[in-house]
Amino acid sequence: MKNILGFDVPDFIEGFGEVEHFTGSWNKLKNSIDEQIIAPPVKNTLAHTSKMRDSLEAAIDACNPHDGMTVTFHHHLREGDYIVEKVMFYLASKGIKDITLASSSLTGAHDCLVPLIKDGTIGQIFSSGIRGELGKAVSNGVMKKPVVIHSHGGRARAIKTGRINIDLAIIAASAADCEGNCTGSYGPSAFGSIGYAMIDVEYAKKTIVVSDNIIEYPCIPASIRQHYIDHVVKVDSIGDPSKIATGTTRITKSPMDLRIAEMAADAIEHSGVYKEGYSFQVGAGGASLAVAKFMRDKMKKQDIKGSFMIGGVTSYCVDMLEEGLFGAIFDVQSFDAAVSTSVYGNRNHIEISSDQYASPYNCGCMTNKLDIVVLGALEVDVDFNVNVITGADGVVRGASGGHSDTAAGAKLTVVVCPSFRGRLPMIKQKVQNVVTPGDTVDLIVTERGICVNPNSPNLSQKLKEAGLKVVDINDLKKEVDGITGIPVEPEHTEQIVGVIEYRDGTIMDVIRGVKTK
Repeated sequence: MKNILGFDVPDFIEGFGEVEHFTGSWNKLKNSIDEQIIAPPVKNTLAHTSKMRDSLEAAIDACNPHDGMTVTFHHHLREGDYIVEKVMFYLASKGIKDITLASSSLTGAHDCLVPLIKDGTIGQIFSSGIRGELGKAVSNGVMKKPVVIHSHGGRARAIKTGRINIDLAIIAASAADCEGNCTGSYGPSAFGSIGYAMIDVEYAKKTIVVSDNIIEYPCIPASIRQHYIDHVVKVDSIGDPSKIATGTTRITKSPMDLRIAEMAADAIEHSGVYKEGYSFQVGAGGASLAVAKFMRDKMKKQDIKGSFMIGGVTSYCVDMLEEGLFGAIFDVQSFDAAVSTSVYGNRNHIEISSDQYASPYNCGCMTNKLDIVVLGALEVDVDFNVNVITGADGVVRGASGGHSDTAAGAKLTVVVCPSFRGRLPMIKQKVQNVVTPGDTVDLIVTERGICVNPNSPNLSQKLKEAGLKVVDINDLKKEVDGITGIPVEPEHTEQIVGVIEYRDGTIMDVIRGVKTK
């Protein structure tokens, strides 16, 4: 059946179950939440007993590993993570099968997991993102159950409701003490905020802190506190923090992308939302990060001070904080290791959980206080729907992250992307897969002009009066198609290899397998 967005989503999906269909960005959340919220487990330890274990393997053995268990990890080390591989291959060596892997995201560092899917060690995956060889394997139908793609806020919601029922949470920390107080803000492997792990430790039946830097008790400051932790392990290395910052988390040097960023900043300036005390977030894409550069210049020139920045944070954001352009940063994820110094030493750089950041199931969600967000896209369509999960070939290669969370909460949502990449148009009649619904997107900015959602006619008028190039998205699509031609869409199988959840737990779309040539 076709849902409200026009995407084919069945009522029942094999390996997933009954589908609660997406009915609109705020429809489910307008009323009081009637879903069951699970209680955190009750845990204890005896007086003067040690949590230190001789090895990671010994700690895992102490947590009753079993078939069908759910194991979670955080992805703050991104491409530099060493811990997921160590844990999962040890569980495989013990013959444990049908594990649900629920990492906050998966990167190219986790290509090694493909054999564990094939041999049945991993039976299900929940994640905000999947990339590399792992994404290709999923798209080729290697898993018996479809992966579940959720937003960062959606993950927090799923943990609270028991949809992700955590048996074992593994927390990599750059500094920890013998009781499990830990942080990512200092130490040889410092990575900054540890915000994605905070909700895991609260709800996990068993929790292990893994660190290459065990320090004298107490660890100060403690991002995660000892009363959640069962075991502590010292390892040689938790990962390589130099691999946190990748091409998707650095400001672009591409002249075209910089032009798009400059146009986006101009649109923000004249939107009516940009003013003294505004709050701001930029996404992880190089072009969207570049918007911060142009906004910084405007704020200095116009003597505008913002209230706070949120989300994934780069050193560029830290510079704006230290220059007094913003009063605070609320940080759930640091996009380069250099940010860790600010997390550690600046009282106005505030570490927060993914629950506080983006979950729709709390009354202090930071994305609901957001004025302006700038996001990237793999492709968009004429209904302003955005795809950030599958590439032009239909292969899973991206991440939902906080995309739909911030778009829903912000007063002004700006999506930046080129009109085409190579010979492939980025403006489609219908995106392959929708991650962020079009009713939460206000502007799509390309090098060929600014498209304004028809739902915001006043915004269109403001930008035109400012002399900015506003174009109808249907006209832009025709223009781009005339340059690139209309490409042949990838061939898909009938197999549903992925399910895309909206932040409220309803299902927006499914990802179908790609036919191999």
